[in-house]
Amino acid sequence: MKQARIVLWMVVFGLLILVNTGLAADKFGYVDLSRIFSEYQKTKDYDKNLQEKTSAYEGEREKKANEVKQLQDKINLLSDKEKEGKKPELEKKIKAFQEYDRQQQTDLRKEQDEKMKEILKDIDDSVKKYAQAQSYTLVFNDRVLVYQDKSLDISDKIIVDLNKGYKK
Repeated sequence: MKQARIVLWMVVFGLLILVNTGLAADKFGYVDLSRIFSEYQKTKDYDKNLQEKTSAYEGEREKKANEVKQLQDKINLLSDKEKEGKKPELEKKIKAFQEYDRQQQTDLRKEQDEKMKEILKDIDDSVKKYAQAQSYTLVFNDRVLVYQDKSLDISDKIIVDLNKGYKK
């Protein structure tokens, strides 16, 4: 019985040594995803493109809103009988404006979601590629770490890799 305990303790001790030796060879790093995202040139280019599309949409929206307001103002000056005749035209114009507004917002949101997914996939692929090339066992997102040694931060290397591979 005593020998079995000794053998068991030796096996446990041996396993602990093997586990610790295996962990010592592992390489860890972390990335600041929000910084990578904001410093990636593709993100900057997309933000500029989205801003231009949003400005164009807002200009067109304002133009259509003014048309509706002008029609409302004209109708308000008419007699009650004439108002009744113009009411369907106004309702049609308001409905068209609302549909345009809804569709444009939906399209912009959809495009933004697609681009964000594309950018996040680029970042994920770049981190994986770098981690494999540099033999990293684990790469963490810095948001989940309580403490991190700055020497383990590979964000700058990922940003350089992403921007080097990005073609406009």
